[in-house]
Amino acid sequence: MKTRIFPLMLFMLVASCSQQASETEKPHLQNRLPLVAKAYMELPVGAVKPEGWLLQQLQLMKEGMTGHLDEWYPSVVGERNGWLGGDGDGWERGVYWLDGLVPLAWQLEDDALKAKAMPWIEWALGSQTEEGYFGPVPFETPPETEPGLQKGMREDWWPKMVMLKVLQQYHEATSDERVIELMLNYFRYQLNELPKTPLDHWTFWANRRGGDNLMVVYWLYNQTGETFLLELADLLHQQTFPWTRIFLNEECNQVPDLDHLYPYNTGNRYPFDEDLISRLCVEQLQSFHCVNFAQGIKEPMIRYQQDPDPIYLEAVTKALADMTRFHGQPQGMYGGDEPMHGNDPTQGIELCSVVELMYSLEKMIAISGNVEFMDHLERIAYNALPTQVSDDFSSRQYFQQANQVMLTRHRHNFYEEDHHGHTDLCYGLLTGYPCCTCNLHQGWPKLVSHLWYASAGGGLAAIVYGPCNVTATVAGGTEVSIREETSYPFEERIRFHVTTAQDVEFPLHLRIPGWCESPALSINGSEIGFKVSDGMMILDRTWQNGDLVELELPMEVKLNRWVENSVSVERGPLVYSLRIREEWSEVENSDKYGNFSEVRPLDPWNYGLLEAAILDPGQGFEVVRNTNGSGSYPWTLDDAPLALHTRGKLIPDWKLHREMAGPLPHSLPLKHLMENEPDEIILIPYGCSTLRITEFPVVR
Repeated sequence: MKTRIFPLMLFMLVASCSQQASETEKPHLQNRLPLVAKAYMELPVGAVKPEGWLLQQLQLMKEGMTGHLDEWYPSVVGERNGWLGGDGDGWERGVYWLDGLVPLAWQLEDDALKAKAMPWIEWALGSQTEEGYFGPVPFETPPETEPGLQKGMREDWWPKMVMLKVLQQYHEATSDERVIELMLNYFRYQLNELPKTPLDHWTFWANRRGGDNLMVVYWLYNQTGETFLLELADLLHQQTFPWTRIFLNEECNQVPDLDHLYPYNTGNRYPFDEDLISRLCVEQLQSFHCVNFAQGIKEPMIRYQQDPDPIYLEAVTKALADMTRFHGQPQGMYGGDEPMHGNDPTQGIELCSVVELMYSLEKMIAISGNVEFMDHLERIAYNALPTQVSDDFSSRQYFQQANQVMLTRHRHNFYEEDHHGHTDLCYGLLTGYPCCTCNLHQGWPKLVSHLWYASAGGGLAAIVYGPCNVTATVAGGTEVSIREETSYPFEERIRFHVTTAQDVEFPLHLRIPGWCESPALSINGSEIGFKVSDGMMILDRTWQNGDLVELELPMEVKLNRWVENSVSVERGPLVYSLRIREEWSEVENSDKYGNFSEVRPLDPWNYGLLEAAILDPGQGFEVVRNTNGSGSYPWTLDDAPLALHTRGKLIPDWKLHREMAGPLPHSLPLKHLMENEPDEIILIPYGCSTLRITEFPVVR
């Protein structure tokens, strides 16, 4: 572990020492001293524009939930919302929606979406008091409870953290200086108030998610240089859940499910009992709330910028490794149907966890430059994210599963099975719990913003691959555009078209994924030699208008082992799942979960993969491109651009349990089916599936 961290530390400390001398040469926002220099600098919202299937994805968001949530969910994100000055919902859901709506509006340059966002922005900017508080004003008299509304907790620090992220993105897109003034006043208010009313005063959510607050404080410090912000950062870190200590704990014992000892909407504070803290760690079942983990994992690395102790980097690296080992699933996520819940492939994965872990990785990449984080981000984005929202972006699942064979309103083996009306797996607007209805929107737009970063030396870095166009200033202040032409992750070739008004020298960083063993590169049609260092290829040369860089990332079929010695099948960044035809049925429903869709299989699902294919995946799986699809939106059963053809055998005694795939048979491999004839089966990308088997038993 340390051999991976220390070279990075050396780079960052050297960069920090030279930071003041080169400050004026850097067109993008680098950390001010005494903060440690970032490995990569994030580009402002709107610098990266989606193209190809990514553009279509964002347009579907505009036409679906993201563009119409105020119409489809008016009771919460309508004019009564507290963030519009109303008497209705005044906690997290309205600002959750904005956290995706704002980047989407400015990436698409869509006036209609901007018009939906601006009343919220203007109200927030105009809400600040003389003391510095901003946001919904607490009621003088507690309001009457209304089902489905979070009217209370208006003083809570947590929803302010979400709006701070919204305002930061808005400032990046517009340079509206009112944002800077509001944040300075609010952070002075926090510095004065937090000693009296700490992060966990009203609810424990702000305590767990204080890293989000800390992150914006550092951003504002880089904008202004106001030193009181570093004092506030110390205080925020002290009051935030001690993620670093817990991630590094190797002698934990089973303890009560602390996050769920307290009702969500009360002011009960977390007891910072040293004995309990010392016994917590990632491997425990129900140790953390799944979304708190997704957000909290970045806090040690955010803090590292001010306190460059390698223990913070080590803690995050260990936490990700432990998460994968004890709770992980092939699509890069983890069993967490509210609390952490192990690695069985039928354990639920909350949609909020998906988008929040993506965002944490995007922030951690900037600070660390760790290519493993880049690979992990891409795995989640191109597998877990597209499957959990309907193809037309009109509904979503609260939980998804790696082995997901029937989506019905039924009692499942989830921690919160009695709290969500058994609707967790069904596609709907409000099924399960409505936080995800509002929070899902940040996933795709923020991924687009983080496809590219600025690099040291005035360069640019392609971190996650996808069709897009980036425009940014490079060394010497020259503006450059690079159009990334590709169908990645469904294609191995990526073409970078350079547009510049004058010849300009700058380094171009290209990520070489950990799964790629033999990349190839050409510039203007000529193959060139290259070196890969710490997972990055750096092309430092003088670039001319019209230059074309072509990167080839050959994808091979590879396998991973999971629960009960089961196997997942991967090729490049994509995980593959059994193709199962679907029967959708609409359910009219009058309770708080609203109407929803159930999905049942039209094909057998209980297949095992042949041992012969597992032993020789190059021969056992045939890559087949879809020539019969419509060629439009790729994340569907019928239009999946790629498939793997192989053979498998039905396992008759592998049956449904609670309308889920039953416990996996242990793979030795299974020998009791040796006399049975295998069937031809088809695997498609996980993100294209609704029903699927992803962790397969192995049969002989």
